[in-house]
Amino acid sequence: MLKLSLRSFGARKLRVALTLIAVALGVALISGTYILTDTINKSFDNIFTTASKGVDVSITPRDAIDDATSDGMAVSTIPASFLSEVERQPGVAKAVGTIDTSNVALFKANGDRIGGGGGAPTQLSSDTPPPFSAVTYEEGRAPTDMGEMAVLEQTAESEDLKIGDTLKVVGAGPQTELKLVGIAKFGGVSSIGGFTLIITSLEQAQQLADQHDSFSSILVAGDENVTPAELRDELRRLDPPTPVNVRTGQQQADQNTADIREALGFLTTALLVFAGIALFVGAFIIFNTFSITVAQRMREFALLRTLGASRRQVMGQVIFEGLLIGLIGSVLGLLLGLVLAPGLRGLFKAIGADLPSEGTVVEPRTIIVSLVVGTLVTLASGLAPAIRATRVPPVAALREGAVIPRGRGARFVTPGGAVLAVLGVAALAAGLFGGAGIELVGLGAGLVFIGIALLSPKLVPPLAGSIGRMFPGVVGRLARENSVRQPGRTAVTASALVVGVTLVAFVSIFAQGLKATIAEAVDTAARPGSLIVQNSALGFPLPSAVATGLEQVDGVTSVSSVRFSVSRVDGVGRTAVTSVSPTLPDVFDTQWDQGDNALLRDLGRDNAVITKSWSDSHDVKVGDELALTTPTGEDLRLRVTGITDDNSGVFAPITVSNELAEQAFGERQDAIVFAGTDPADEAAVKARVDQLLEQQFPIAEALTVQEFKDQQSGQVNQILALFYVLLSLSVIVSLFGIVNTLVLSIYERTRELGMLRAIGTSRRQVRRMIRYEAVITALIGATIGIVMGLVFGIAVTVALEDEGLVLSIPVAQLVVLLILGGLAGVLAAIAPARRASRLNVLESLAYE
Repeated sequence: MLKLSLRSFGARKLRVALTLIAVALGVALISGTYILTDTINKSFDNIFTTASKGVDVSITPRDAIDDATSDGMAVSTIPASFLSEVERQPGVAKAVGTIDTSNVALFKANGDRIGGGGGAPTQLSSDTPPPFSAVTYEEGRAPTDMGEMAVLEQTAESEDLKIGDTLKVVGAGPQTELKLVGIAKFGGVSSIGGFTLIITSLEQAQQLADQHDSFSSILVAGDENVTPAELRDELRRLDPPTPVNVRTGQQQADQNTADIREALGFLTTALLVFAGIALFVGAFIIFNTFSITVAQRMREFALLRTLGASRRQVMGQVIFEGLLIGLIGSVLGLLLGLVLAPGLRGLFKAIGADLPSEGTVVEPRTIIVSLVVGTLVTLASGLAPAIRATRVPPVAALREGAVIPRGRGARFVTPGGAVLAVLGVAALAAGLFGGAGIELVGLGAGLVFIGIALLSPKLVPPLAGSIGRMFPGVVGRLARENSVRQPGRTAVTASALVVGVTLVAFVSIFAQGLKATIAEAVDTAARPGSLIVQNSALGFPLPSAVATGLEQVDGVTSVSSVRFSVSRVDGVGRTAVTSVSPTLPDVFDTQWDQGDNALLRDLGRDNAVITKSWSDSHDVKVGDELALTTPTGEDLRLRVTGITDDNSGVFAPITVSNELAEQAFGERQDAIVFAGTDPADEAAVKARVDQLLEQQFPIAEALTVQEFKDQQSGQVNQILALFYVLLSLSVIVSLFGIVNTLVLSIYERTRELGMLRAIGTSRRQVRRMIRYEAVITALIGATIGIVMGLVFGIAVTVALEDEGLVLSIPVAQLVVLLILGGLAGVLAAIAPARRASRLNVLESLAYE
């Protein structure tokens, strides 16, 4: 039986190759994801380990809320006075304070911004003396005086910077001109994940960060008589003025690596989800391929049974073939992942996330998971066809035109599909409306897909009949009837495309709704004539001096700044906080459930307003008192004076005054600033604001309400494009499914095609018939997918209606998606149609 299986492979090279491709593509994204993330993690590990050489103990600020980095804009620091206390401790040979902050921006002399895009920050670090320095200078020297700086080698090369160039840096205040005196590597590498690193002297860094009396960290080297662990334990006995973490240099490097791994965890999860989708689509193709080949080899199996082979042996042969295809496809997918990993890195680099990847890391886990998942999926997909292969009595199967009978469970397929679809809908509802979690949403979506796939044979005849009417004449009728002849086969082939189209349609609907939500919220909240000032590197803060400068601009009637922070609320836990200026009502229309704009003018140090959704979730009412802890460790008790019902995104669950945020939360920089103007004079005022920002704060940009909406839509479109690229793999896999089915059906219909040619059908007509069949199948999948995408999109929108999400159907995009589905069918049919038209008539009539 082993020899027969191997010979079967050799006799059906094309069929085997197409199935292997389906398995390999699904596995490739799994292996590529693991290779990419493992390589990135290893690269960061090497960088941090190299950077920590010479550091025996590292002292860093600790967030008083939960020992983590603040979610807000505040930069936790260590008072400079603590450095003297550290230096006096026994065993300390040397200790230095450092400045590290990402609240800076770098510009060329002509005003062009360097770095800061795609989420990769610009980092300011003070130069450290030996033995702590992780920086080596490839050109020039270390910055030692005020007005000097250095950058990493990759930045210098990509921006064509040279020693002696004058650059502009914006930190906590107006821009400062610095001279480039050094080009360096950090931890032995020329780039750190797309970061733009600015290196200056400690004094210059303190000025730029406005940290004249504090440090971002303290690095300690011990004398030869003490180990790092002993020195760490000794320094932990000190009583610092603010909470700190005291770790050995290696522990700090490990912690930095762990932080990076956690930050990149979402990337691994997201990519594996897309890999699972591709493999899920591949499972439909594998099942369909085995079903068709088993039916085509029925007489072969019957002859084996007649010659004495048992049912168990026949089934074992089919399962062995599936095992072999699964293993070979998984190995190919693993190898393809080595090529795909750099491609994925390039994809993220294209959107600004230049992730480091020194070498290629292939962990044993990557090999094991790729081989096991690919093989098991293939075996599971081929199990049902293998069982069916043993069901036909040998004598019956040897007859001309014999077909495999329906299995005993065939009558349960339709009701089973209905049950699975209902269970899937219930799971989706529980996940979306019951707060059961995203895992249940994923399970529900999977059950709905499988249920629809089982029900789809009932949908094929009416859909094929309706779609097929687009193709007139005898050829169109033949294509229509061929699609309906094997509804189960057509349904499974279309189902592979359904998954990808559904997700594309859903993402398009959700993105369109998100853009509509943003536009509606901005139109409702922002006053006419308001300018919105933000950091041009989105997600980073603005110096507080920006708001002060705007107040001096002629024509600006009111200025209000918004800041973001975090707190730990008793009985609730970590909770986001917004702080606002008393002037916010002058430029912003807040929607209220209880209260009015006057409450925002009188928040002071003792009051807070909360959002309606947070109020309902935690049963907090007006008049209640909130007990919370700030990132700086201060305990506050605030009285709730109002409840907002605002969906603009400005208001976090808790809103306090900027005065309190600065004094108790350590928030000294603004997230966004609103500047009010007379709508009739908006253009002229904006021109004056732009001039101010260009001269003093090039880190900032001023946008009108319409420009802000357009920018937000652009961000959504960028994310949408990334989703489309990742989903395209599942669509490509499904196209291979259409090709596979058409190729196999041509083998099956060889005599039929020969008969058509014999009675006068031209080669062109045969090609057209195969193309029509492919288009019908693709449009069936696209139609079902678009409908399911609409259902999922509407369900998610309804579930998030309380969060302000607006339903907006991108009709034009869905029509384009349907057209692309048809074009995909045309492309998939090219090779099979040519093959069918080239069959020899006489050989086809004699084919068995």
